[in-house]
Amino acid sequence: MKKQFLLLLLLVSSFGFAQSLNDYKTVVVPLKYEFLKSENQYRLATLSKFNLNKVGFDVYYSNQVVPNDINRCAVLNYDIVKENAFLTTKLYITFKDCYGKIVYQSEVGMSREKEFQLAYTDALNKAFTSVYELEYQYNGGTNVAVEAKPARQEKVEKIEKVEKVETVPQSVAAVVIDPNELLFAQPLAGGNYQLIDSKPSVVIKLYKTSDANSFLAQKGNQQGVLIKKENQWFFEYYQNDQLVSEKINVKF
Repeated sequence: MKKQFLLLLLLVSSFGFAQSLNDYKTVVVPLKYEFLKSENQYRLATLSKFNLNKVGFDVYYSNQVVPNDINRCAVLNYDIVKENAFLTTKLYITFKDCYGKIVYQSEVGMSREKEFQLAYTDALNKAFTSVYELEYQYNGGTNVAVEAKPARQEKVEKIEKVEKVETVPQSVAAVVIDPNELLFAQPLAGGNYQLIDSKPSVVIKLYKTSDANSFLAQKGNQQGVLIKKENQWFFEYYQNDQLVSEKINVKF
């Protein structure tokens, strides 16, 4: 009897560990995290969605309604966790299934930057490195648990979709850049840059990544990446769930 019980336990455990990110297509990203004071502080929610979209997931903010045809247990819940550290910022990412079980936990991303915005951005970017290394490919959800549906399905309360995260507030004008205008990259501490125009005014702030041809970038109220394609730089970001790519003329 004991042998049968142990065998059953091993089978259940192996099924649990068999799950991977490849079994899921949809991820829900919260706007606020336990270690932050306000929604989308330091643009971590926006940066998370940008990276997850780039990995290949369909992403919804927690204030958006996931389509009814998507099973609740076919959705991953994303979170960022901060580790206590002295003079450093350490973050890691977790993906949990509908039962709260961790499907995947990233490596810890560490930053020694002193400025909060830069430190959190740098640490989260480094945590995502291990996610990118998984080379995610959706397999159709072959190992996703099926949610047991009650005889009488409760009516799902629709939450009003709020777009305040992605849109530029009306009081802040979006920065428009002439693709023919030459911007100069002014070096900053830690391998970062700021792009200045002829006035001179700071147009874009760049934060280094592990790839020399890619920077995290912030232009006014827009956060995205500056990437090099065929010897030309492009500032890319998401606006209203649409990828926007702007050609930038930069001299480093």
